[in-house]
Amino acid sequence: MFGLEALDLARMQFAFTVSFHILFPAITIGLASFLAVLEGLWLKTKDDTYRDLYHFWSKIFAVNFGMGVVSGLVMAYEFGTNWSRFTDFAGAVTGPLLTYEVLTAFFLEAGFLGVMLFGWNRVGRGLHYFSTVMVAVGTLISTFWILASNSWMQTPQGYEIVDGRVIPVDWLAVIFNPSFPFRLAHMAIAAFVATAFFVGASAAWHLLRGRDNAAIRKMFSMAMWMALIVAPIQAFVGDAHGLNTLEHQPAKIAAIEGHWENVGNEPTPLILFGIPDMKEEKTKYAIEVPYLGSLILTHSLDKQIPALKSFPPEDRPNSLIVFWSFRIMAGLGMLMIAVGLWSAWLRWRGGLYTNRLFLTLAMCMGPSGLIALLAGWFTTEIGRQPWVVYGLMRTTDAVSNHSAAQMSITLVLFVLVYFSLFGTGFGYMMRLVRKGPKTHEGAEATHGGPGQNRTPARPLSAAHEGTEEGTVDSLNKGN
Repeated sequence: MFGLEALDLARMQFAFTVSFHILFPAITIGLASFLAVLEGLWLKTKDDTYRDLYHFWSKIFAVNFGMGVVSGLVMAYEFGTNWSRFTDFAGAVTGPLLTYEVLTAFFLEAGFLGVMLFGWNRVGRGLHYFSTVMVAVGTLISTFWILASNSWMQTPQGYEIVDGRVIPVDWLAVIFNPSFPFRLAHMAIAAFVATAFFVGASAAWHLLRGRDNAAIRKMFSMAMWMALIVAPIQAFVGDAHGLNTLEHQPAKIAAIEGHWENVGNEPTPLILFGIPDMKEEKTKYAIEVPYLGSLILTHSLDKQIPALKSFPPEDRPNSLIVFWSFRIMAGLGMLMIAVGLWSAWLRWRGGLYTNRLFLTLAMCMGPSGLIALLAGWFTTEIGRQPWVVYGLMRTTDAVSNHSAAQMSITLVLFVLVYFSLFGTGFGYMMRLVRKGPKTHEGAEATHGGPGQNRTPARPLSAAHEGTEEGTVDSLNKGN
């Protein structure tokens, strides 16, 4: 296929499937915690606006959760089919970690998810809220184990190699490897930021179309508060993550910076823009800021960072890709911080819900968190190359013995199935977003809630509610 080898196609297939999959858990993590906050605020304040928002976002959460589960199962099979040598080499570490994720997180989520989605009118308020919190906790526990496994592949420790296989000797060292705390915090915060901008964009869309009510304002306000508070925190966590990466994966940092060689004792400049050329071993058309690279990466004005030429060519990541993927992530992160600050200024001036320029920007920023997350993921994974387990196993040694033709067929099938299946699911989710929360302002007071009749919590019911109501109105008019 286009002259690509089986290894290239296997990497493309995994990159494609994981790129689809990672979007769903990110929104699931953020929405689960958002739902727990909404129900908690409703129970505390008795403000039905929070309850209406809970019903609205729980349907979107359910659809997103289902797509995340389906897309995640495919990746589990890929480890055995396309990367069997990696599984044979490191399965004694990665296998148990993923099993712990299923036993502690997935079962927890699955056990309480039914109560959360379908028990609104069947269980007490306390139990229902507890179920929502447990689902939110389950998503974070799942993140814990997945990031523990991935971080171990980036910075392995707590193992011995016996007969060509990795054998864990210290599980605490395996789990809490040097990069794990930074990756866990970075990923969890990224999920919250991505969800905040997704929620904010949906509210901005409704406000721009004149649907200005308490529920829309409330979710827009909450989203902008989250952006204002969490986006700057992510910048500090990212900085700490970068320092950790410089210590344990210096080649990755050199590739991210497009930094090829040090000149004497001169501090490292920061290359804002350029085109790294792996063959010519230089970054073309570079726009540099003197000293800034050393200041950001070492927090000093005189220290240097390792240069790409200090590593053998076969051990260098593809600088062109990670150079730009990192800048996409960082650029969007700075824009998110700016949006949060602008929202604070407009809130103070009283124009948060009426400034059309800001609302348009907030709507356009809807996918920004997910794009930044994907860009960061590409930076992390491609920057690890040519290693699948850093310093222990190369990617070329991890792939299964498949032909290019076999990999081409499965890749094409994956693309067709994923775009049709998840495209449909995404379209349905967007229909729910466009419909907006169902509020009961001005209607006869109905407290709803657990133990009382209310709007169905079934996600598949939501798409037909408007149609059914319209049909009933038509019949009444006809009679």
